[in-house]
Amino acid sequence: MHTPPPASGRPCCSAHTRTSVASLLAITALLLAGAAPNALAQEGTVKAQHGDWQIVCKSPPPGAKHEICAAVQTVTDENNDNVGLAVYVQKFSSGEQIIRVIAPLGILLLRGLTLKVDDQDFGGVPFFRCHVVGCQAQLVLDDKLLQKLTTGKTAIFVIYRTEEAGIGIPISLAGFKDALAELK
Repeated sequence: MHTPPPASGRPCCSAHTRTSVASLLAITALLLAGAAPNALAQEGTVKAQHGDWQIVCKSPPPGAKHEICAAVQTVTDENNDNVGLAVYVQKFSSGEQIIRVIAPLGILLLRGLTLKVDDQDFGGVPFFRCHVVGCQAQLVLDDKLLQKLTTGKTAIFVIYRTEEAGIGIPISLAGFKDALAELK
């Protein structure tokens, strides 16, 4: 992963507010359904709450035996209601764990998404797909990042509107370890 230069403009760590549960469920349904446009009509079920993270599950797709669950948190920037992120973590039967971030449309895709957990920079992640509700970046949770996320306090995801202007959106890690442990 490359490390872009620090963002200028607003401070990266502005306070954030939670989005509505309806928005969370709509975004989660979209993500868990493979981002098909009609997935917005499907709803997930909140199975548990761990700190600031929810476990949201959706019925199994045709041919699958188990429902699809993810640890989810959505936030919006306190100063700009139309700038927010949906972050979800999923475990696969292979043992691989991924974290996927959905950023709003209109961002500069070439800069990607940068991640910092507490005081440690984890570099940039490219966006790989855009949908009706936003653009996705995804990374595999390796041991180093997983350790930092389970012991850290805040993950800051920075998105860019221009080459120079980054917007840092903090994601609380309160309850992350317990939410991750509940995922199957």
